[in-house]
Amino acid sequence: MGQMAKLSMAWPDIVVIFLYLGGIVGLGLWAWFRRKRTATSASAYFLAGETLRWPMIGLALFSTNISTIHLVSLAQEGYVNGLAYGNFEWMAAFLLIVLSFFFAPFYIRSRVATLPDFLERRYSRACRDWLAVLSILSAVFIHIGFSLYTGAVVLKGLFGIDINVSIFVTAALTGIYTIVGGLLAVVMTESVQTIILIGGSACVLVAGLSSVGGWGGLAVSVDPVKLTILRTAAETPSLPWYSVFLGYPIIGLWYWCADQTIVQRVLGAKDERNARIGPLFTGFIKILPVFLFVLPGLIADGLVRQGKLPAINDSADTYSVLINHLLPVGLKGVVAAALLAALMSTVSGALNSISTLFSLDLYKRWRPRTPDLRLTYIGRVVTFVGMILAILWSPLISHFQSIFQGIVALICYIAPPITAVFIWGVLWRRASAAGAVATLSIGSALGLAVFFLDWFKERTGWNVPSMMATFYLFVICSVILAVLSYLKPHRHTAESEKLVWSSPLAALKSRVGSGGLDYRLVALLLFIVMIVLYVVFA
Repeated sequence: MGQMAKLSMAWPDIVVIFLYLGGIVGLGLWAWFRRKRTATSASAYFLAGETLRWPMIGLALFSTNISTIHLVSLAQEGYVNGLAYGNFEWMAAFLLIVLSFFFAPFYIRSRVATLPDFLERRYSRACRDWLAVLSILSAVFIHIGFSLYTGAVVLKGLFGIDINVSIFVTAALTGIYTIVGGLLAVVMTESVQTIILIGGSACVLVAGLSSVGGWGGLAVSVDPVKLTILRTAAETPSLPWYSVFLGYPIIGLWYWCADQTIVQRVLGAKDERNARIGPLFTGFIKILPVFLFVLPGLIADGLVRQGKLPAINDSADTYSVLINHLLPVGLKGVVAAALLAALMSTVSGALNSISTLFSLDLYKRWRPRTPDLRLTYIGRVVTFVGMILAILWSPLISHFQSIFQGIVALICYIAPPITAVFIWGVLWRRASAAGAVATLSIGSALGLAVFFLDWFKERTGWNVPSMMATFYLFVICSVILAVLSYLKPHRHTAESEKLVWSSPLAALKSRVGSGGLDYRLVALLLFIVMIVLYVVFA
């Protein structure tokens, strides 16, 4: 990825950025001070005392998901490929419905603090250990590593700061309130950051549409195929329509339903109703990124063709060129703050999940009588160590041709075995512990092998699109799980019996909870809205 074009920042922009940084770190520390008396409680530190309501869950899920990668790389993909990569945003809504219906109820009823804990209750202790290690690695190398690197590239474009220095400074600032305040600080800051993120991105979108002549002006200025979201293999070889429908559910099930970094906000829900509606609220917000992040890249293409923007030599510069040419003084600072919000929210969420996984799934196994005060201390130390590892890994990400395609590829190779054991675990009673352990170990080894084939593809000749590779790996993992589950049947406990749906329809018959919205109606509305959007843009 090339360097971003340097932006011209006036003093009001700098003031806005520093006000944001001071405000968000201060808010995180205030969250800790507010809960000072219970800050040593494991539940308060790791799960925000299980007090989160659906609006905060929904905003925090979105904020943790959206990172600087989305703002910069989706604009880059929009400039090169049009709306095609918007599928990664809109398809998420369907997987959030799956989280709300099939997984959230079991997570809340079993009152687990981590997803590896859930896997132990459904399968075995060995599954818990394996998933804990995989989840920590994914948090360090995917969530934090990619976000830090992309954020550093952005800061180099804004201020000309060295990439390594930027990685260290942003990691340190985020680590301060994450280490001290735990999940409550993370969620409170994420909720504010979501608003800043959407507001800043909207400024770029509105300015771009105004300059290009509205939707009509855009439509006549770009290749018509770029305005469609589903493409043939001939139109977009890296993302044909069938790879979206075959591959995305695999990575989406892992990311939205079985990844600790994301789902930890649901685990901190006040009750089952809030745990169900929170993800659905996120699903509605996920409609926005196609317009806020992808469309500006396409608008840049239209403006270049109209002669209103200079030719963009490196597509990685797309977002910075838009900011530099379209936004007035002051608004540039707001957008810069939005970029920092995207970076810090993802990093803080991942750091908090690492501390939770290590403390509750690994450390407490060897020291089961560890008091809460000690666990909280261990969590803070691990947060710091995870941050250091991510800092060391981040510069290597420049190996990938496109950052967004790089992160997708990495997820495609880690997700299949985890997705297989989770989805069949809650839907198929016969899925066994022996089958799950074999699936996690063999599937992870296969994923690692494919990763190296892809990493060294100039030598290996590997040319299978990552979205199809993840589908093939999932089929293999499902076969492994099925065969071994028949050969070595599962011995259910009273608890594990309750963690399998008798049928998929049983999830629709669950209790709604007293007062408020019916999650089934909210899910139906979300489903209809997404189908309409796909029909309109297909």
